[in-house]
This record gives sequence, structure tokens and C-alpha cells, in this order.
Amino acid sequence: MTDVKLKIIDRDGVLHEIDAPTDMNMNLMEVVRSYELAPEGTIGICGGMAMCASCQCYIKSNHELPEMSDDEEAMLSEAFNVKDNSRLGCQLHISEDMDGLEVELAPEEA
Repeated sequence: MTDVKLKIIDRDGVLHEIDAPTDMNMNLMEVVRSYELAPEGTIGICGGMAMCASCQCYIKSNHELPEMSDDEEAMLSEAFNVKDNSRLGCQLHISEDMDGLEVELAPEEA
């Protein structure tokens, strides 16, 4: 399998069902950007270094995801609109285990 199905709810509450490649070493933030599910310059501002939380999302499905790194945990501890199911999209690399994953993009920080 080279693609997985993802369900992403954008910041306007619109559900997008998309295909994401597992063979390109992309992360969730890059997928959101490539499908233009967030306005240019509002997601992945730090380039995927876990330094800005602009790609924060809420995991809506019960998928087993990799543990949070110390950097991700530290960034989320300082971010706005954080919930128990918050993750940074830049830290979630697309894999076959993510087939059917449902996420909602966190509101943009003002």
C-alpha cells in the first residue's frame, strides 16, 4: 500500500477525505499544506521543527500513534487551544498504520 485515507477537518469545520502517500516520508503538516487545507502561511510556519505549534491538530480517531518527543511535548505545553488529544502534525509521519485517521486542525493562534 502506498496511500492511506485520512479525514481532516479544516479550521472552517469542513471535512476533507484525502489520500496521503506512505512512501514519500511526508508528515501530516506537509499533507495539509499540499492539499491547501489551511491558508498559506498559517500552518507549518517553523518548517516542521516542532517550534511553533501552527500545525497543532486534534486526533479524533483511536489510532495508535508514535509517542510524543520531548520537543513536541514542550511546544504543546506553551501553545494555545491545547487539548488532551493535541498533537503537532509535523511530528506525525504518514504510515500505513494511519489508514482511516481522523484529525481536526486546531484554531489558528491569534
